[in-house]
Amino acid sequence: MGQLGMDLNRFILEEERRYSYATGSLSLALTAIESATKIIASHVRMAGLANILGKAGKVNVQGEEVQKLDEMSNNMMIRHLADSGQFYALASEELDDAIFPEKGRDGKYIIAFDPLDGSSNIDVNVNIGTIFSIHKKVSGTVEDFFQEGYKQVAAGYIVYGSSTMMVYSTGNGVNGFTLDPAVGLFLLSHPNMRLPERGKTYSINESNYPGWEDGLRRYIDSLKQKGYTARYIGSMVADVHRTLIKGGVFAYPADSKNKSGKLRLLYEASPMAFLIEHAGGKATTGKEDILKVKPESLHQRVPLFLGSSADIEDLMGCL
Repeated sequence: MGQLGMDLNRFILEEERRYSYATGSLSLALTAIESATKIIASHVRMAGLANILGKAGKVNVQGEEVQKLDEMSNNMMIRHLADSGQFYALASEELDDAIFPEKGRDGKYIIAFDPLDGSSNIDVNVNIGTIFSIHKKVSGTVEDFFQEGYKQVAAGYIVYGSSTMMVYSTGNGVNGFTLDPAVGLFLLSHPNMRLPERGKTYSINESNYPGWEDGLRRYIDSLKQKGYTARYIGSMVADVHRTLIKGGVFAYPADSKNKSGKLRLLYEASPMAFLIEHAGGKATTGKEDILKVKPESLHQRVPLFLGSSADIEDLMGCL
């Protein structure tokens, strides 16, 4: 475990040295993500002054209006990830199909990412973030993206808020780093993050209550009776970040209008589930562990429930 204040790059190298078979490729891959998100963070801080707020006049593959900051973030991620030479293929929320960079022909990994989660909150200055999920290249085709979440070699997110934080795991604990803007470094601030067994809050969009199945309505009603407090920001990165630190439940279930849920498996649900489970929590679709779901398409949607282990076990007893 690194010491408080340790620079992210040093932490990555120290972690690499623990494995005799490590080649340094994953370290370079994580460094590319770090570099891209530092630049995104600087643009987010200046968004209102740099004329990059508002809509870009496009609609992405999800049928959502693209924000200018979305487009900038996507381009920045693609540029840095492709130039690193570590990724054979890239998949983004903003693109219909995967990209196979020329410089990544010998890359060992593939990456799926949401360049700017919570983009509908950009114009109102609410926390937003970047989410990423890394798997090993296996066949060298788009089928490599259709691996279960438990096969991820690394996953994480960057949250752009009152401070910028990067939280990630390579399967050996979950660690959080806060960006010090004075020196331009991510410094270890939250080592070995662990969820409490049970929390005191729940995070769900209750306006969809009429469309939920009966078991979920009973569960949410029971939380209110137990004195749990509702905390819902509407930006997944922010809501999951709070849940990771304080415990409780985050949920984005299916409902009568969205039979398969709304969150994307590859670059939202799966990486967040990876972090939560490696921090001692649990994540499920309501029927099975998220990390055991085999993807069938790049933009597949799933219901998601994650959080403190005891809270999720109670939920499963109601569904």
